[in-house]
Parts: sequence; structure tokens; C-alpha cells
Amino acid sequence: MKLVLNEMALRKQLNAIKQQLFPWMLEVTKNAPQQAIKNLGTAFKNFFAGRAKYPNFKKKGIHDSFRADNGPQTKGANAVAIKDRQIQLPIIGWVRMHEALRFDGQVKSVVISRTADRWFASISVEIPDPPVAKNQGPAVGVDLGVKTLVTLSNGEAVEGPKALRKLLWKLRRNSRSLSRKKKGSSNRGKARMRLARLHARIKNIRVDVLHKLTTYLTRNFSLIGIEDLNVKGMIKNRVLARVIADMGFYEFRRQLQYKALRTGSRVVTVSRWFPSSKICSVCGCVKKDLLLADRSW
Repeated sequence: MKLVLNEMALRKQLNAIKQQLFPWMLEVTKNAPQQAIKNLGTAFKNFFAGRAKYPNFKKKGIHDSFRADNGPQTKGANAVAIKDRQIQLPIIGWVRMHEALRFDGQVKSVVISRTADRWFASISVEIPDPPVAKNQGPAVGVDLGVKTLVTLSNGEAVEGPKALRKLLWKLRRNSRSLSRKKKGSSNRGKARMRLARLHARIKNIRVDVLHKLTTYLTRNFSLIGIEDLNVKGMIKNRVLARVIADMGFYEFRRQLQYKALRTGSRVVTVSRWFPSSKICSVCGCVKKDLLLADRSW
């Protein structure tokens, strides 16, 4: 007899045994374990379709999050109650938020996640698609680099934040401090939280610059040309891996593409084999022996 397990079968088995074997599950919203099984089903579908690797267990303390949407699914009814700067979570109750919800629409769900010692609520709101007018700005070419984050074809250049490079000394010091603490001690927990806060700060600095830059490009230019970089292959270079990861090339392209749909601009990718860096912008001459050390010619 061949046993085939799917998402619905796993949910039924869990509901049958959780009251006896896992009574602590009754202390949290039922949607948390149900969503975990849904995510497992999606992960296996992606694995068998060749889009992802084999699913792994989620480790406690890393990317902690849960989803809450126990409310009704009827049209116009909110899954989670929100009032001013407060949100009502299942079982937990009303929790204060740092800011009020900025969108008017039906609340579909909320994902509560933790970064370092801060908790965030990612609220999914269903709103009508706003009309998108065609962007009337000029065209521009974007060149990404490790020394200068972005160099535009009109001569503008934007320096990267290089947050990891500037705070690397502090990151190393906190990492050494954590390694010297006894496992399970309260001092180790404090050191781990200091290191997590520093990692979060580095990420926030990088993402803040990328958001401002991509918003500026999509609002002011109708056609944006970028190179189709092999970021995964570039990171394998041990000399440039840290600098490339600190710039955030992949995140820059991702933000540029989804923001272009909102502003009516268009993003065009140029083949990675096109010698854009070797071509003179004035006469069109191609310098075949261009070295990595040649920053301008």
C-alpha cells in the first residue's frame, strides 16, 4: 500500500494528535501551525518542479515569524482588526504599533516577524490597482560597480553606502565577544542580541539607499537600461564577494523592476556579453584590452 501525504492530509493528522502530544499548540493561534504546513506544501511543489532545493526545517531563532488571519474571508471583512495604531492578534489581543496603517482596503492577513529585538507586522491589504500613467522622462543607462554603486549614462554617479565595510570592525569585535561567552548564559544572550542589532543596522542602511535610488530612477526616467549581471557567479570570486554583497546588486534590480510597473517606466536588460564597459561613449571605439584596474579611459 502506497501512502501519499499532501497538505490537507498532514493538517488532518496534526489536528488529531496535537491536543494529546502537542498541547502547547493550543496556546497560540491555530493559523501558525496550519501556515507552516501550507509553506511545506509550497516548498515541496517548488522542489519537484525544479525551482528550489529540498525543504529544510526552520531553525528556532532565525527568521522567526508567524501568520495570523483567523478572521472571515468574506468580501469586505477584515481578517485582523486594526484601529488607529493598534492591531488585534488572535489569542494575544490588542498590540500597539509604531505607526497607523497607511492604506484603505480589506486586510487579508498579517505576518508577525522578529529582527534582532524588534517585532514587525507585515499587513496584507487588498486595494484597487491605481491608474498608471506613461512616464514621459528621458532614457538612461545604468552601470553597477563595486567602487561606485551606480554610474548613469548622463554622467551622474551615486556612491554606495558600503555599510558592511564601514562597520566591519565592530562586527568582528561583537563576534569575538559572542564566541567567548558561555553557552546558555545570559551574557551570551545579550552578546547575541548586540550582534543581531548590528546586522540589522547594516541591512537597513543598504536597503534605505537602494530604495531611494530606485525610486528616483523610476520616477524620472521612462526607459532604464541595466546589464544582466551574473551576481551568483560574481560572488564566487573571493576577492570581490564581500564588496558585491555589500552593494546589493540583486536587490537593486528587483526593486527597479517592480517600481517601474508603478510609475509607467520600462526596464530593459542588456546581455552580459555586450561590451558596454569597453565602448567609448563619445566615438564608439572598443578597447579590447580593458583591465579591471582601468576605472576610466
